[in-house]
Amino acid sequence: MPRDLALQVLNRLDLSPAFPDRDLERAFQQKPNFAERDRAFAMHLVQGVLRWRLRLDWIIQESLRFSFDKIDPPILNILRIGVHQIFFMDRVPDAAAVDEAVNQAKAIGRRHVVGTVNGILRNICRRKDQVCFPRREADPIGYLSVYYSYPVWLVEKWIKELGTDAAEHLLEAGNEIPPLVVRTNTQRVDRVRLIRLLKEEGVMGRPTSYSPEGIRIDGLKGSVTRLKSFQGGLFQVQGEAAQISSHLLFAGPGEAILDLCAGLGGKSTHLAQLTGCRARIVALDINHGRLVRLSQSSRRLGISSIEPVAGDAGNHSSHLFRGTFDKILIDGPCSGLGVISRHPDGKWSRDENDIRRLAQLQKDILNQAVPLLRKGGTMLYVTCTLSKEENEGVVKDFLRENSGMAVEDLRDLAPAWCTGLIDDHGFFKTFPHIHKMEGFFGALFTKRNTR
Repeated sequence: MPRDLALQVLNRLDLSPAFPDRDLERAFQQKPNFAERDRAFAMHLVQGVLRWRLRLDWIIQESLRFSFDKIDPPILNILRIGVHQIFFMDRVPDAAAVDEAVNQAKAIGRRHVVGTVNGILRNICRRKDQVCFPRREADPIGYLSVYYSYPVWLVEKWIKELGTDAAEHLLEAGNEIPPLVVRTNTQRVDRVRLIRLLKEEGVMGRPTSYSPEGIRIDGLKGSVTRLKSFQGGLFQVQGEAAQISSHLLFAGPGEAILDLCAGLGGKSTHLAQLTGCRARIVALDINHGRLVRLSQSSRRLGISSIEPVAGDAGNHSSHLFRGTFDKILIDGPCSGLGVISRHPDGKWSRDENDIRRLAQLQKDILNQAVPLLRKGGTMLYVTCTLSKEENEGVVKDFLRENSGMAVEDLRDLAPAWCTGLIDDHGFFKTFPHIHKMEGFFGALFTKRNTR
């Protein structure tokens, strides 16, 4: 049952925070006969509970006659799944949500709390239209935190940096279910033809607003990997902001390019595509498993110009290579606050200490990269976060520590289709509530041609 699978994943996340999408995918692999409809339902439940967890907990707490802290975590997740269906899934009858929650409580051997689960959820159903959130006038931070389901520290941070109105729009945008966006593999097909081929497979696609290779997918039933166009290497799943960032390295054929935090290789394969597979691209990552998946994607896309290398970008990476590179891309490990709509667990797995720690790691990686860049070469620093400490703050500290590096004004360099995404300081910057894509930041550096 999809509800049971969702409960298993949520319980595992409580014990050991991880990537819920991958956890679900592993669970699906163990159940090969699981229907696509059930897979989608389980995914929707997990993502929904993570997205709305604080509001769900508020609703549950309002209905209790005892302390919220006395609810065991597995029972709390059963309640969260039930409340999410009651408030956010119109196609599920309230009675069915309650009955299934009661069955889950019975199944995990907690018969003494079955009546409690039943009573709490039935009470919530009766009072569905009477939920009292914190009063906005008296407690604006508390209201925004509970109503939009974000931790208080993050609400306060965004209000401080963006203002109340913009922060609220950003909170709202982060709760929207993001579309599936793919990148056309222009080595094999153009975007117009790919959209036509997708339509023949029963999938509607339309061009993205900015990226010249991007396609927004609508009406996909089941996994994207089942599509013949995917299996034939005609596209790669990649968000629009990530696609745009690769263009800002301005890589060309014949160059030596280093992707210093390659991950699964979305940007490495895009750089190969942009250079017509006529550049040498070294993809470094600390995780061997990610490099294996990068190699698999490269083969599917028909790309042979990428050299995967295992190594730690933040620990003496300058000693891993003898020569220098013309271009370096650093998609640094960050707090991921720009991709909360896709990874809602990031709301709860990060805090202010993480931001400070990650900002230092990003500076370490940038400093390690400087000796690997030739004089006159360029280096692009990219994050998928909106945190100023990890973005403008890192740039400022990096320039202060590296007098031989200069930051470029992307307003003078970016292609015409991208100029609306460059801010007044010359940085690439996107916001979910403004640009309808992930929140990204990018800064381009040049190594001065001086001794």
